[in-house]
Amino acid sequence: MPRSVSQMPKQTDSPNPPARESGVNGDKLRIIGVSRRRVDARAKVTGQTRFADDISLPRMAHCKLLRSPHPHARIRNIDVSRAVAHSGVYLVLTGKDLPIEYGILPVSQDEQALCLDHVRHVGDPVAAVIAREELTAFEACDLIDVQYEILATISDSEEALATPEPRIHDYGDEGNIHKRVSLEFGDVEKGFAEADAIFEDIFFYQGSTHLPIEQHAAIAVKDPEGKLTIWSSTQTPHYLHRALSKVLEMPAAHIRVIATPNGGGFGGKSDPFNHELVVAKAALMLDRPVKICLTREEVFYCHRGRHPVLMKFKTGVKKDGTVTGMHLQTLIDGGAYGSYGVASTFYTGALQTTTYHIPRYRFQGCRTFTNKPPCGPKRGHGTPQPRFGQEVQLDKIAEKLKIDPAELRLRIVESSNAVTANFLRLGTVGLGECIRRVVKSSGWHEKFRKLPEGRGVGLACSAYLTGAGLPIYWNKMPHSGVQLKLDRGGGITVFCGATEIGQGSDDVLAAIVAEVLGVTTFDIRMYTGDTDLGPVDLGSYSSRVTLMAGNAAIQAAERAKAMLAEAVALRLEVPKERLRFADNRVFDVTAAEKGVTFQEAVCLAEARFGTIGTVGSYTPPKSPALYKGGGVGPSPTYSYSAAVIEVEVNSVTGWITVPKVWIAHDIGRALNPALARGQVEGSVYMGLGEALMEEQEFRRLPKKLSHALVHKFPSILEYKSPTSLDMPDVVTELIEEPDPRGPFGAKEVGQGPLLPIMPAVANAVYDAVGVRIDEVPITPEKIMKALAEKKAGRTARFGPDHFPQINWPEALRVPPPWEGGDGNAVNDVPRPTKPRAEKEKALRS
Repeated sequence: MPRSVSQMPKQTDSPNPPARESGVNGDKLRIIGVSRRRVDARAKVTGQTRFADDISLPRMAHCKLLRSPHPHARIRNIDVSRAVAHSGVYLVLTGKDLPIEYGILPVSQDEQALCLDHVRHVGDPVAAVIAREELTAFEACDLIDVQYEILATISDSEEALATPEPRIHDYGDEGNIHKRVSLEFGDVEKGFAEADAIFEDIFFYQGSTHLPIEQHAAIAVKDPEGKLTIWSSTQTPHYLHRALSKVLEMPAAHIRVIATPNGGGFGGKSDPFNHELVVAKAALMLDRPVKICLTREEVFYCHRGRHPVLMKFKTGVKKDGTVTGMHLQTLIDGGAYGSYGVASTFYTGALQTTTYHIPRYRFQGCRTFTNKPPCGPKRGHGTPQPRFGQEVQLDKIAEKLKIDPAELRLRIVESSNAVTANFLRLGTVGLGECIRRVVKSSGWHEKFRKLPEGRGVGLACSAYLTGAGLPIYWNKMPHSGVQLKLDRGGGITVFCGATEIGQGSDDVLAAIVAEVLGVTTFDIRMYTGDTDLGPVDLGSYSSRVTLMAGNAAIQAAERAKAMLAEAVALRLEVPKERLRFADNRVFDVTAAEKGVTFQEAVCLAEARFGTIGTVGSYTPPKSPALYKGGGVGPSPTYSYSAAVIEVEVNSVTGWITVPKVWIAHDIGRALNPALARGQVEGSVYMGLGEALMEEQEFRRLPKKLSHALVHKFPSILEYKSPTSLDMPDVVTELIEEPDPRGPFGAKEVGQGPLLPIMPAVANAVYDAVGVRIDEVPITPEKIMKALAEKKAGRTARFGPDHFPQINWPEALRVPPPWEGGDGNAVNDVPRPTKPRAEKEKALRS
């Protein structure tokens, strides 16, 4: 079989090779500001810019990926000879060039940059072409001949349960089951026995994708020393850095990852991706810059979006609404790869106890592999699905008990600083105030069950993490670090590994440093998302940056402040405790005219201590959850939200409109109110899309074509999401009760406000037309079917009617705190073994 690497155009060993003789006409690019070796003695130096008289580099190469047209198949042969011979092609790569597996979680290292012998969904990449132009690479992809052996396709979770062979992966708990979880906190059956009423409901939450306006893109460059630099639209440069080091078998110190400002991420850029690894490999081999920009269709294939989840809730309550016990089962469609899936499985049950007091709780979750693009951490990561079920069921409970839904929630809301049944230590809990605010501002008591037919209001609540309490790779090192440099001109430079993805994290970090040191943000330069320049930050995910990087920034700034204060106190001959930093000055608080400028303070400190540079870091407090699986769910503190949504439903067409939304969010303290409100309203927008129209849907091609399972609409044109014309009026209230665990009392705002939107819409539809839609999206077709059932005198509902039988493992039994539990399980269930290490060793050999 022709080998791609052996058919490369020959390269020289020179750090600045001559034009290649590959039919590309010796493409060169004259450059300015070239690094180190390529600027010789002839280079002229003017200020900070180096101008080269006669320096040339190879021009940018472009990469395209050949993707599988089949959802499940063995690769029997790949012939790249025609593509290699195509004019303008520099290199063709296949799976044999990048055989080492990778993944975001250490327990799910199951992906390859290019599939070696097995494709698992339509869109899985099998080869890469690097060429002079993108169009040339695209043309050459059509010249690659791949022979496939078609395998049976698994299209959903229930089919995965029923089809243990062929296995999509050779690891996992059993057959095509990726992960099964079974946890019990207290005697749930005893709780049900004490209940006055028991409610059982089944819900389904359809998958959806992130839909950022910016697609994925990456550029990789090999520098003259042989080191690698890659610019990528990633949310997690630290974890991409790890994956590159592993797959390329290259020391991490020789790799630099620069996370470019993202045009939207929402979790979809949190994994290391195959296209990033491919361009890195190509740049190293070709010694020229290599760029890739995915099409919108390819972004749908990358996916990592919302998991489709089938849920069964069983909840026992007293007549006054007090919960006596809850049993939640979830069946999760994970798609073709692990991604964050093990964590996602736990997240479908971890946070149910954080909003309301649940004394006994049993959770069972099962994630399956299917032949669809892999799911992962979309905004809210695993928690919107069970939150939808829990909040809709609470409305059903309230109606049965004849209690106002807002009143019911206020009765059972969890307390500040409590430790829950599953050993999550809460911080401040402002949920009660959130409920009271939206009830008042929306006129809830004047509208609920009192509006004309076709109009209704619904209420729902939620909680979310303010940063995950444990890192993906467990260790004792800080989760975030910040480094400051103070210069003699009075400027401050902030270095941090955090990534700006549009949420405003750079602004918040600059504001925190400016607040501590008494300067303006205009005096601060930010360098973030660069693995060479800044200390490690684990990434922009799980709403962690404000709290974790913010606390690290405070620590670094306070250390710098202490050095400046000591030097200024000596100059002014006053106690340093009397000094205040404000308005770009350091002065005696008892005599404001007695002071120095901030610039003078820096110079005084430098004269006393030498160059002024400080560092700060943050590690979350240890979690009390010590049982296996207790690593998912803990957080330094939690945010809370409540929303009331008004809907209008046309009973003839089923069409739904949302004229107004009232939402209150417990933010601790808003460090930047404008940014915070923008995050809340963005969550409302995304939540309405998931509630009413968005779905990652698939279909079978006709048998005469291939019977392949393909994405139904992998484009923005067909994949429906709200536009600005669909956005309702949004009344946002920020509930500020500073939490001592956050920087200046701040908590998260990036993800939590999304969670109550979908159940609030479902509850409002019921108030409007008296039908329950127990799944999302809530479409006109589903409403019409439920209305038809209502008219026929049957149950006025649309939703799933069964939950499959699953062979659950023995539950880990963890007594809750009020039963004397210490966070450990009283029984120890061994984990299944996984042949991952053996497989990796074989691949390396």
